[in-house]
Amino acid sequence: MAATRTLFIGGTGVISSACVAEAVRQGHEVTVVNRGSSSTRPLPEGVEVLHADIRDPGSVHSVLGERSFDVAAEFLAFTPQHIRTDFELFEGRVGQFVFISSASAYQKPPSRVPVTESTPLRNPFWQYSRDKIACEDALMEAYRHRGFPVTIVRPSHTYDRTMIPTSGNWTDLERMRRGAPVVVHGDGSSRWTITHSSDFATAFVGLLGLPEAVGDAFHITGDEAPTWDQIYCYLAEALGVEAELVHVASESIAAVVPELGPGLLGDKAHSMHFDNSKVKALVPSFHQRVPFARGAGEIVEWYLADPSRQRFDPDLDAAFDRLVEHTRALA
Repeated sequence: MAATRTLFIGGTGVISSACVAEAVRQGHEVTVVNRGSSSTRPLPEGVEVLHADIRDPGSVHSVLGERSFDVAAEFLAFTPQHIRTDFELFEGRVGQFVFISSASAYQKPPSRVPVTESTPLRNPFWQYSRDKIACEDALMEAYRHRGFPVTIVRPSHTYDRTMIPTSGNWTDLERMRRGAPVVVHGDGSSRWTITHSSDFATAFVGLLGLPEAVGDAFHITGDEAPTWDQIYCYLAEALGVEAELVHVASESIAAVVPELGPGLLGDKAHSMHFDNSKVKALVPSFHQRVPFARGAGEIVEWYLADPSRQRFDPDLDAAFDRLVEHTRALA
């Protein structure tokens, strides 16, 4: 496929940074628009960087002028209002508009697995997911009625070395290191698809500039779906410790730590694995290269390399202690 002039809105996040790097590697001409406020994932050489805030459309228009692009990839739209701004900024000046939605938009709980792109979109538990569905609805209506060239991409749980996938983040790993029991939602046996950002990027960049992808939706995930017990144990193994896992109902965790509730009840509590045949038909080179057993090692190595990255939450730690104590009292 010919190289494209691709505009990334964002470009320094977990997913977008990997996609920028892969696009550059494949020879695309890449421009990134962001606020320039992140240094965690530096952009590769050869990327044109324009500083503007997508929430201030005037600043974006100012840096872009009347330029057009083959592709605009939007990583920072989360509500229909954000999509309305994108229409104003990009309609008529991009050949393909790629919207990053979320696989959490799929029906919860799923009526059957593996999930395909035809699985209904419905999530009564999580507003984030409902907003993504509303964005998709607005984009597909624009495609049907006026030919807006949208491609929808739905990542599931995608990570890089900076992102611990468990509910407690570093607090979970610190508990493992000191020998404290770790809270795992449910019975630990539900399966969870977890995808390294570099694997996601291979499929994502393969869709850029493809006419066959316009007007359609694709999820991009790995094919591996370890149990949650396995995910915690892979992290413990990378730390060189043995984890003591305590299984707690997701509803109980949500009651004690309300900020964890939507993501648990609206996503992680359900076994989720995906049929990726649709995206593989257009991007045959896509397959999972990084199993989580290896990804867990990357995560632990990154966090141990710099103590300032190890953000321990004492309130969450105390909440986990209460959950463990209550669960053991019921046993």
